[in-house]
Amino acid sequence: MTDQVFFRPDHAWVGDVIPVEHEGDLWLYYLLELRESPKPGTPWALVRTDDLVTFTDAGVALPHGGHDDADFNAYTGSVVTDEDGRHHLFYTGQNPRRVADNGLPLQLVMHATSDDGMQSWVKHPGHTFGAPAGYEPTDWRDPFVVRDDEAGTWRMLLAARHDNGPERRRGVIAQLVSDDLVTWTPTVPFWDPRRYITHECPEVFRIGDWWYLVYSEFSDAFVTRYRMARSLDGPWLAPDLDSIDGRAFYAAKSAPFGDRRIFAGWIATREGETDDGAWQWAGTLSLLEAQQNSDGTLAFHVPHEVVASFTEEVDVDLGPTGLSAEDGYACLVSGDPLPVDCYVRAELEIDPGTTECGLLLRSSADGDHSYVVRLEPKRGRLVLDRWPRPTTGEAQWQVSGDVPHVVELERPANLTGTSHTLELILEGDLAVVVLDSQVCLSTRLYDQTHDRLGIFAGDGTAKLRELTVRRRPAG
Repeated sequence: MTDQVFFRPDHAWVGDVIPVEHEGDLWLYYLLELRESPKPGTPWALVRTDDLVTFTDAGVALPHGGHDDADFNAYTGSVVTDEDGRHHLFYTGQNPRRVADNGLPLQLVMHATSDDGMQSWVKHPGHTFGAPAGYEPTDWRDPFVVRDDEAGTWRMLLAARHDNGPERRRGVIAQLVSDDLVTWTPTVPFWDPRRYITHECPEVFRIGDWWYLVYSEFSDAFVTRYRMARSLDGPWLAPDLDSIDGRAFYAAKSAPFGDRRIFAGWIATREGETDDGAWQWAGTLSLLEAQQNSDGTLAFHVPHEVVASFTEEVDVDLGPTGLSAEDGYACLVSGDPLPVDCYVRAELEIDPGTTECGLLLRSSADGDHSYVVRLEPKRGRLVLDRWPRPTTGEAQWQVSGDVPHVVELERPANLTGTSHTLELILEGDLAVVVLDSQVCLSTRLYDQTHDRLGIFAGDGTAKLRELTVRRRPAG
């Protein structure tokens, strides 16, 4: 059993997560990524939690198939329970040695069942099926099954692609229906925006009068987004803040946890464990909670159990502090070190017209070298920045100073009003930032090894009204 905020199995990484509520606990199935060469098959593994803080690693739950089997890689899917209490697991089967006419591996929908409370699974190879005519056979994945009570049938959603049209805009969420969870009949697409390469890991769920469609945008931005509708048949509306997190938190899917909604995704690693490394597939498990706003939109934050697990106060004195820089920049850095693993809560009061303000993480004593959690009220966004930035040559001007922030780590945010709260969970090289219990930004922090916390303001005035730093008890 582990009590880390962010779970990762020993010597492996967490890929796409398939969360399921079972007997009051949250079962988190995930694709087990070993990063070995030659690349082994991919199974489903399982970790369980009853409190969102402690995790029990149950190991491999659904083994992948053999060298020549259709499910040499057992990829993403979903789990449902029928009216008799039998559990059904639908997943994507892929084998790089089984290819379509275009030379790419086939993707197939496969089926397994459990009659012992998901303690074991029996595969049913005879229920396997691929893409019907009109769809690309090599993009037919991530089956999500939901009961349509009004129609009295089951629906299956799939990340798919039309077999014609512009290469980048063939993405479609395909749909099939079934009365028995065995025989599936293709029907009209569930959502067909003719946009993006595809829409990975689709799911739908309902809260009150609203339905929500969640998908991971595979092409333009690589983020998990959601849309809203009054009916399971749409139309699907994009809210102003339609993303769940930034680039580093991907393939998120959700499950009920009591009367709450918990999203599970992975925070990606970077090649070479450096801030400039390319994002990699898979990483470390992270949980976020969704709450419905009065207008039906969703707010995202770290579950309160995680915050409450940080119980030991840490003395990092910065205030109450006001910084005024009407025509310039000012910062203040703590003399006390900031723990590598901690929870930070900062309440900021920002004067109207202020261009920027926020927190410095892992800062040098003078505040010049640090990660920057920056609020930009005039642009309506939260961003992550850092200094120093990479150099592109030996000349003084050959520095990436024209990059305003880490481009893929920008979150639109409502920064009207004068009072805003930043919360941060830091653990090793992982960081999750939450603004006003509405907007989340997850990332990795590799390169900066300083240990101070700071506050800054630019072209305006910001006051730190309250600062809390806590860590978890040792052991």
